[in-house]
Amino acid sequence: MGMGTDKIKQELYETCREKLNAQISDLETNLKSIEESRNNETKSSVGDKYETGRAMMQQEYQKVSSQLSRIKAQASELKTLDLSQRSSKIGKGSLVVTDQGTYFLCVAIGKMSLADQVYFCISLQSPIGKLMNQKKVGDLVIFNSKEIRIKEII
Repeated sequence: MGMGTDKIKQELYETCREKLNAQISDLETNLKSIEESRNNETKSSVGDKYETGRAMMQQEYQKVSSQLSRIKAQASELKTLDLSQRSSKIGKGSLVVTDQGTYFLCVAIGKMSLADQVYFCISLQSPIGKLMNQKKVGDLVIFNSKEIRIKEII
């Protein structure tokens, strides 16, 4: 692996953090514009059209708002990761090298490329994360009828 393993974990961590922060600021901008539209709607229309428009905006606002709190929760979970921790068992913050790809157990962000290598950033709560949790090198995990052998835990 070209980069040192600690460096890889740090880079993945930073990339996850940046992605989450970008999503947070997009969602916050989105909420602001929904609020502005809602306020303008209040001034300009009357009757049923007004009620419908307002109800739709309220739904949209709640949807975006709950997405935002989910992502903020992920961001604060990410902050609690201790990257220096080493363990012979898989847990939060582990970088897991398998014969089916490399997994970083942090938050559910998905596939990420770094220095021509693909990594899967997943949470321990994800189906595959749950299966991998507490496993050791040499263990097998069966996911979607595929065998995944754990080769290294960093």
